[in-house]
Amino acid sequence: MAQPVSLHVNRRAVSVRVDDPETPLLYVLRNDLELHGPRFGCGLGQCGACTVHIDGAAVRSCITPLSSLKPGQAIVTLEGLGSPEGPHPVQAAFIAEQAAQCGYCINGMVMQSAALLSRNAKPSDAEIKQELSANLCRCGTHARIVRAVKRAASAI
Repeated sequence: MAQPVSLHVNRRAVSVRVDDPETPLLYVLRNDLELHGPRFGCGLGQCGACTVHIDGAAVRSCITPLSSLKPGQAIVTLEGLGSPEGPHPVQAAFIAEQAAQCGYCINGMVMQSAALLSRNAKPSDAEIKQELSANLCRCGTHARIVRAVKRAASAI
């Protein structure tokens, strides 16, 4: 029997009905709330495509069951980080540096980068690379991604 679950997503209170409290947050975000920034990649929390922020921390939503969320925790997806009219500095920098190629990993790269910059306003290249090392990307835009993070850091 479906149970109501209250969430706080992108600065809005929302309620969804789920059959299983162990349902991954990613499924609710994509299927119920139609937020398609977080992507399904590996389903094991290893690629980073599904990254969202929970209370400001970068979290893999594909392995985060709804039951693990505490009431009132702030969930932010790529859509809630910024908007087309007012992009977050990381989003604007990724666009300016043309850091996306196929686009599949970019949600994770942007969300992980924004979390890094919220903790460390002036990361070194090595710190950026370390932070993003668990985000899988096969496109080869790694140098552009590092430049985008540095550009965003200077804009914040």
